[in-house]
Amino acid sequence: SLANMAKSDKAPLSKSLLLVPSALSLLLALLLPHCQKLFVYDLHAIKNDFQIWRLICGRIICLDLKDTFCSSLLIYNFRIFERRYGSRKFASFLLGSWVLSALFDFLLVEAMQYSFGITAASNLPSGFLAPVFALFVPFYCSIPRVQVAQILGPLSITNKTLIYILGLQLFTSGSYIWIVAISGLISGLCYDSKIFQVHQVLCIPSWMAKFFSWTLEPIFSSSEPTSEARIGMGATLDIQRQQRMELLDRQLMFSQFAQGRRQRQQQGGMINWNRLFPPLRQRQNVNYQGGQQSEPAVPAPLEVSEEQVARLMEMGFSRGDALEALRASNNDLNVATNFLLQH
Repeated sequence: SLANMAKSDKAPLSKSLLLVPSALSLLLALLLPHCQKLFVYDLHAIKNDFQIWRLICGRIICLDLKDTFCSSLLIYNFRIFERRYGSRKFASFLLGSWVLSALFDFLLVEAMQYSFGITAASNLPSGFLAPVFALFVPFYCSIPRVQVAQILGPLSITNKTLIYILGLQLFTSGSYIWIVAISGLISGLCYDSKIFQVHQVLCIPSWMAKFFSWTLEPIFSSSEPTSEARIGMGATLDIQRQQRMELLDRQLMFSQFAQGRRQRQQQGGMINWNRLFPPLRQRQNVNYQGGQQSEPAVPAPLEVSEEQVARLMEMGFSRGDALEALRASNNDLNVATNFLLQH
């Protein structure tokens, strides 16, 4: 069922949010421009004329193609949360932030009118924007920051820099989109911190999750790539063989890492990972020389970099997990980080 799709590579909800609103936005812009007035997010019409349907229509489809493009790219990058937590929990977060942000939209507009006499903010940018901004809260809190390059002394490029730049581009794309952005961030913070137990009230029922699992998953899910597709073609047979060995090494590491974590959760205490599997580059390689198989000498125990241990601990991992992940990955910080994130 949809509720049990945690840590899945399929992410059908993210794909549906990526494709369907974008297709409808293009349809309205190119073929049905006269129908765009039905999707205007007009707060005055909602408040004074009780056009409640605008709360739905005006907060789903983007009328600005630039907003469509930026929000689609962000949803594509934020699909990691659906893969990590499952589609039902991901959908519940989007629903909760969508509902809460509608309330904060009204409060912010009323506060502007009361404090500064600004009434031009009645028409806010349309589209599924507030939940996209709300996803920046778990993105900031739960996704580790890994440095990619160092520029201009203290400034550095990380694995999260491009996402923040894209969010800033969306934030500055319109006159009053900052209202939607702030309400989205506040609603994401409220839902993520479980204030007033909103995560229990605004959640997707299990029967609805099963229904959408039955309808959306066959349409938007794709089969996971096979190992052959991920290996790639090397220039020689030896290179292809080495690629396959490295892939099998990594698969072994992931599976036994997960097994070790489960055993530790059941029994408590630390686990000696080196008993479960050898580090990638300390594994015995098969050398094909004249059809003969040779055994290399066993290398000395690996010294773990304390600097990399400290960086993993800054991300929120324990020292024991950081030490063992770095030993298993031969001091490769990126591989160790992927280990700890996925298990």
